[in-house]
Amino acid sequence: MRRRRADEDGDREIAELAALADGSLEPERRDALEARVAASSELADRLAEQQRAVALTQSVAEGVGAPAALRARVEAQRRSRRGRATPRLVLAGAATTAALVAAVAVAVSLLGSGTSAETFHAALAPTKLAPGVTGDATLTKTTSGWRIELDATGLPRLDAGRFYQGWLRDAAGMLVPVGTFNEGRKVTLWAGVSPKEFTTLTVTRERADGDQTSSGEKVLVGTVDTGG
Repeated sequence: MRRRRADEDGDREIAELAALADGSLEPERRDALEARVAASSELADRLAEQQRAVALTQSVAEGVGAPAALRARVEAQRRSRRGRATPRLVLAGAATTAALVAAVAVAVSLLGSGTSAETFHAALAPTKLAPGVTGDATLTKTTSGWRIELDATGLPRLDAGRFYQGWLRDAAGMLVPVGTFNEGRKVTLWAGVSPKEFTTLTVTRERADGDQTSSGEKVLVGTVDTGG
């Protein structure tokens, strides 16, 4: 029983040191803790460790441009700690510090990728083969290539060996296939070439006949808006 109580007291002390380090400790408890730290080299070392962890974490978040949403969540967690000891939120030890820094960097990377990824758009117009069809596409750069999210209305579904084929074309007329589909709602295609060079997006009607070249039966065509 005494050991359990000692462990709880130790956890509470570490939690208060963490709160003192990040500035979230209540003023009425701060003076007493600072006095204890001044009288104990062990507590002073623990406080210094917490302060290094806080400083390192903040430098990582600021250095990689942490998104506002992440910073708001971190601040909310700090506020929620005030007035209570929560050992699971304490930065205890060098290993925990390193793990926290890595977690912050990964979170920033994941959260930031959705807002900072290079993205272009293309409005797709119908051709004589498919009057009345409309479509648009969003092209987003990823580590795997360019993800093309296509949405077209008015295209009849093709089956039984017939399908639609997406293409990117450059100024010289070179075609690169970007995927096939049967109907045009919420289609995801992929390109291994940049739409900044291959700026024309087309959709053709195709058959599974062993011929990998374009049929030339265009149903949608548009130019990628690269902002240039």
